[in-house]
Amino acid sequence: MTEYVLQTDRLTRYFGSKCAVNELSLSVPRGGVFALLGRNGAGKTTAIRMLMGFLQPTRGTATILGTDCSNLTPAIRGRIAYVAEGHFLYKWMTIAQLEQFQKNAALRWNQKLFRAVLDHFALDEKMKAGALSRGQRAGVCLALALAPEPELIILDDPTIGLDPVARRALVEAMLMVTQNRDRTILFSSHQLDDVERVADWIAIMLEGDLRVCCTPDEFRDRLSRWVLKFDDGGPPSLEEIPELVHEMRFPNELHLTLANASPETISKLQTLATRSCEQLPLNLENGVIDYLSDKSRGGSLLHTMGGLV
Repeated sequence: MTEYVLQTDRLTRYFGSKCAVNELSLSVPRGGVFALLGRNGAGKTTAIRMLMGFLQPTRGTATILGTDCSNLTPAIRGRIAYVAEGHFLYKWMTIAQLEQFQKNAALRWNQKLFRAVLDHFALDEKMKAGALSRGQRAGVCLALALAPEPELIILDDPTIGLDPVARRALVEAMLMVTQNRDRTILFSSHQLDDVERVADWIAIMLEGDLRVCCTPDEFRDRLSRWVLKFDDGGPPSLEEIPELVHEMRFPNELHLTLANASPETISKLQTLATRSCEQLPLNLENGVIDYLSDKSRGGSLLHTMGGLV
């Protein structure tokens, strides 16, 4: 039986008349990495802030480690690590002082793990936080978050603003941590190549709504990209295609991304193309970008994809 470390039931938050998160129902299983994806303003950070108890929902409920998120006790918070976007640190403190400050409040402390993360980012404990680069701050925040050995680690866009080397170091550290399958990471991100490397599950939000919740492989399997080539005169106007996710037109080509394409739709495309109709490989990054690019489309992959597997 699957054990969930985090669950929400119709979690909703309004700011005035604007709905930032709309009836989010989500279950995150213990172990592995769960990625929360979406464009800016999709509701990811608002959802995370409600999960951490920093923001009260307008309606709906959320639980972490079996406790209501609006009433997280110090003991429960001690089992959760949270790294906010921007990697805030007290600038006047050295890394050693930050370590001691965090250690004093922690229920337990794994010094070996703390040092391993610092070494991975080539950090010296004598360095002052105010003199660190973004990537170095990210490394310190991750070390401080992981040393108490939390069961659940929540990272809000942890790689934002990092250079490629720092991003790789952060991703490798995440992979190292999740070797312990009792430990769970929930993170939001715009870096889809990183997501493809580490995520066991993905959830995609669009304008406050949860649209996709599945494994990366299942998401890729449900989407398909097609290139239709035409003789001179270019591609004609398309009749309505319910499965259409994204469309790009060129003088003599039509590039289409479809979700859950039926054999009948594929047959129509093959008939429509006057020169050729070819299916191309589609990776997770391009699939997510295509899926998020067309807000006018109705429907969702959430139910057809069966949620988490």
